[in-house]
Amino acid sequence: MNVEELDILGAFLLKPELIRDERGFFFRAFCKEELAKNGVIVDEIVQVNRSFNIAKGTFRGLHYQNPPYAEEKIVACLNGSIADVIVDLRKSSPSFLSHEIVELSPENQIAVLIPKGCAHGFITLVENTELLYMHTNSYAPQSESACSIYDPLLNIKLPIAIKEISERDRIHSFLDKDFKGIRI
Repeated sequence: MNVEELDILGAFLLKPELIRDERGFFFRAFCKEELAKNGVIVDEIVQVNRSFNIAKGTFRGLHYQNPPYAEEKIVACLNGSIADVIVDLRKSSPSFLSHEIVELSPENQIAVLIPKGCAHGFITLVENTELLYMHTNSYAPQSESACSIYDPLLNIKLPIAIKEISERDRIHSFLDKDFKGIRI
């Protein structure tokens, strides 16, 4: 597995080494030991979720969990294509309030590792898009927070327009101008 550091501190692209033959291919989607050899320490994976999205332009996010339920996520696209959005909300991070957008698809087979203290969302670039999420903490509704994709402080420019968004995600609050970040 090749590991590429992103501009957001602690965020990485995970690029598998495919073993191909006449049957197709095989690759290791997650290996804690392999990541550690690359200097990436990940907590234990405790929950795996799937997301299926029918329409192109579906947006979900920008969600995160506060301590003590903060979590790392590894996200991969099994079908379709997404623009994955990571926003750094960590008070002490040198990349505080910056964001990155990474395209994930079965064609590029890239997964993204999102560190604790970062909000996460995505927009589907094609119809019938499916994702797999691996989480290092169980979902804790009392700890969940979100920020708005429309927040001018974040200034996120998605590659396509949002066509579908839940009411819940549409009305997330903007960050206060004096937002000091979250402690991890």
